[in-house]
Amino acid sequence: MPEQLTLTVSLRGTREVKEKYQLFRLTGLLDAFSEPTFRKVIGNCIDEGPKQVVLDLSKIDFVDSSGLGALVQLAKQAKNAEGGLQIVTNPRVTQTVKLVRLEKFLSLQPSVQAALDTIQ
Repeated sequence: MPEQLTLTVSLRGTREVKEKYQLFRLTGLLDAFSEPTFRKVIGNCIDEGPKQVVLDLSKIDFVDSSGLGALVQLAKQAKNAEGGLQIVTNPRVTQTVKLVRLEKFLSLQPSVQAALDTIQ
């Protein structure tokens, strides 16, 4: 059963922990206001493990540069912990990531299943 995450008024989500991975499903805005809490909460969860992380951002309405920076930091944190970060996107998130040419650094996936297939 997914647990509710306490993030911000504009960013909500759940966390599901499985044996080999953890899955976060987020909705709302990943921006300068929500980024510090997002980075802290997800970062702590990466530290707790499992180290393979799937971030489902397919229902995210908006990502700004602060949000992108947090994604890069979390991807590095997961990699340094010998894990990985898979990001499920929607067209808006994908466009924002590609606009700043981060698609080479962030593992973007079209669906949760595709993300899970890469880590199992």
